[in-house]
Amino acid sequence: MNTSETFEQRLRNRAAGIGQLLKRILSDTPAADEIARPRNLLEAMRHGVLNGGKRLRPFLVIESAAVFGGSALAAARVGAALECLHCYSLVHDDLPAMDDDDLRRGQPTVHVAFDEATAILAGDSLLTLAFDIIAAPETPLADREKTQLVLALSRAAGIGGMAGGQALDLAAEKEPPGEDGIVTLQAMKTGALIRFACEAGAILSAASGEDRQRMRRFGEIIGRAFQIADDLLDLTADAATLGKAAGKDAARGKGTLVALHGQSWAEAELARLTGEATALLSPYGDRAAILIETAHFVARRKS
Repeated sequence: MNTSETFEQRLRNRAAGIGQLLKRILSDTPAADEIARPRNLLEAMRHGVLNGGKRLRPFLVIESAAVFGGSALAAARVGAALECLHCYSLVHDDLPAMDDDDLRRGQPTVHVAFDEATAILAGDSLLTLAFDIIAAPETPLADREKTQLVLALSRAAGIGGMAGGQALDLAAEKEPPGEDGIVTLQAMKTGALIRFACEAGAILSAASGEDRQRMRRFGEIIGRAFQIADDLLDLTADAATLGKAAGKDAARGKGTLVALHGQSWAEAELARLTGEATALLSPYGDRAAILIETAHFVARRKS
């Protein structure tokens, strides 16, 4: 990292770069073999993606790839693909049939700004676009790495990952799970995409199987830390700070580890997870400094 660049500046700079890439990908011009890009649908997709955010998941892809000397362009495009998929999940998660939110990142959610049908189609299109970006010839990777990325992202996003976790989350409103159930739900709904983000850097860099497993485990640790920090924020922050409604989990009766064990436990657990993440990446030395700082950032974030 440039010695004059703080971690927060690096995060903002990476986010700005991903934002510019997403703007180019979501341009008015149809890609090869596309017939047309309906204006209203395209605007809804842009509304769901180009609305700020820290772009943490793309950041993890880019910085994980840097550890292994992977292509910066490939990492940026895989990060953009992951952000499209993540934003699709938010668009659908905000729908009245799901979490029924009117605010996302301080702005009206897609179904509020447009309508429910358009929001559903925007989410569908962003999900599909994610795999388009990885497979496209503009992503400078061999077919082997592209296939591995598509498979890993599919598993992280589908029934055994994020979508399945969302189903468990909806079920939890009627029958709150025990601690093991909460851990499984959160590992799927939130953790799976963060795990993929860290493992993707090793995949696209054609790193060893051992390196890939190490990065996968790192992703699992910070995914858990991210969720605990998120639950703490939901308990202690207000809507203006979060950019979305606060206290909704408690209002819906959803169980969280923070609700189960308390704030002091959560703070101690975040410290433990940060220590585990740091130790896990110690074999990489200074190459992993940014990722270790990211683990600390995730644990201490305030929004």
